[in-house]
Amino acid sequence: MISTTAIGAPKLISAEVAITPPAYTRQAAHRETTLDLKVPQNTRLVWRLRFAPDAANVRLVFHDGQSVALRRDGSAWTATLSAERSRLYRLAADGLPAQPLHRLEVTPDAPPKVEAVLPDRALTLVTPGQTQWPLVFAASDDYGVAPTAELRIIQAQGQGENITFRERTMTLSGTGSAADKRFATRLDLKSLGFAVGDDLIVQLTVHDNRAPSPQEVRSPSLILRWPSDLGAESTGLEALARQTLPAYFRSQRQIIIDIEALLKEKPRLKPDTFLSRSDSIGVDQRLLRLRYGQFLGEEAEGEREAPPGLEEGHSENDGHDHGGHDHGGQATKPDAAPVFGDGGNVTAEYGHTHDEPEAATLLDPETRATLKKALDEMWQSELHLRQGNPQTALPHAYKALGYIKEVQQATRIFLSRVGPELPPIDNNRRMTGKREGIAPVPFAVTAAPSPDAPVVALWTALGEAPGAKTDLPLEALDRWLRANEGRVSDPLSLLAAVEAVRADPGCAACRQTLRGQLWRVLSRPPTGVARRPAVTASGGRYLDALERPR
Repeated sequence: MISTTAIGAPKLISAEVAITPPAYTRQAAHRETTLDLKVPQNTRLVWRLRFAPDAANVRLVFHDGQSVALRRDGSAWTATLSAERSRLYRLAADGLPAQPLHRLEVTPDAPPKVEAVLPDRALTLVTPGQTQWPLVFAASDDYGVAPTAELRIIQAQGQGENITFRERTMTLSGTGSAADKRFATRLDLKSLGFAVGDDLIVQLTVHDNRAPSPQEVRSPSLILRWPSDLGAESTGLEALARQTLPAYFRSQRQIIIDIEALLKEKPRLKPDTFLSRSDSIGVDQRLLRLRYGQFLGEEAEGEREAPPGLEEGHSENDGHDHGGHDHGGQATKPDAAPVFGDGGNVTAEYGHTHDEPEAATLLDPETRATLKKALDEMWQSELHLRQGNPQTALPHAYKALGYIKEVQQATRIFLSRVGPELPPIDNNRRMTGKREGIAPVPFAVTAAPSPDAPVVALWTALGEAPGAKTDLPLEALDRWLRANEGRVSDPLSLLAAVEAVRADPGCAACRQTLRGQLWRVLSRPPTGVARRPAVTASGGRYLDALERPR
């Protein structure tokens, strides 16, 4: 590299840079004869420069003001530096004319990437008879992945507030090339103690080969869940419906809509089909009645009246399951002596209070009475629907809907509106036009400061003709760039354009180059309303026909 200088001034006759990348990059050391460099992070650089005639006080001056002095080594000048970040620099020496800027572009070491290959979803449910859980992860890195990775296993056991966690770690060995590895294993569910109702969460931690501090990345969490109701046995049509249908209840309005639709389709339906659909709507009415009956403390079946000799809220066959718990195989008389070890007597005496209406709801008596009327109408609606008489059930369904609306209104809370407290009106001055003593209240609206204000100011100043404004805000841009370097895709090109304008503010080409670089940095405005497309020939004829008098 030879520069044109005056006679007697030193000039650069040769330049050589020895590049030694870090060992973990697996790149060979080499030499470059250009001063524009692109190297991996933490690369060791050794400049070796020669001048003729010889120079003095040779140094490397960076754009941020830092400088590195070169030392004499025989007939050459040398300097050693570890490349940690991208910078611009130029050569400087006593008597040496101003030299152009050179780029030292540093490529940072990207963190490794890891993704789950098997399973292909975050949540997996246990299948019947499953004893193992296969796991496969894929990891990649620009310079190499560590040969081993840590698999973190968390097992959650219990329900509600009684949940316990157990954590363990496994070391997995990867297979494949240095930059792309796969980590695979099979977890033995039996040895882990995985049981019904448990969750198994795994996460793989991968490192790269960067020295001295490897980068660490964790994979997304994968969950293996064993639902509590998996494999539970059920009998009866209702149990089958609970397994195959989602757990939801029809609303009373929807039941009325279904009844009216069935009555309209009755002439086109066969008697068996009509009866089956009416019975299906009756089942929905029953489920909705049981749902609202819980607010009155009713049992699962919610009988309206108990036969003589039985407790209120219990069916005749007291050996059935009520609300998810068993009351015993035979009814217990109130005056019967408790039998030691009989769990049914203990529950009935001390713990069985959910069938008492006062203990199951906080509704006021009027609202409870209205809800009881709604349940009675639902009962009548269900009775006629199950018998295949939807036309008779429809009035009861409407009455039930009306009662439900009354209950909903009764449980609402109404708050008064709170408005501004205005001063009282002076009737003596009203409609007179007198404005004495009334001072206008100015609204001081200030624009929010823009984070890109230095960029906008410099971009606007560069649009003016050279010489019209010589004090370009370049220092403000330098401060902005140091704080927002991550937002700029190519900061070195922007810095080079700034230095070119700083060296020659009157250079029109340099100003346009910097203005173009700043335009790429500015934040894009929000999307506006799209402009209508131009009128086509057929559209024009249509518009003309509309305006034509008839």
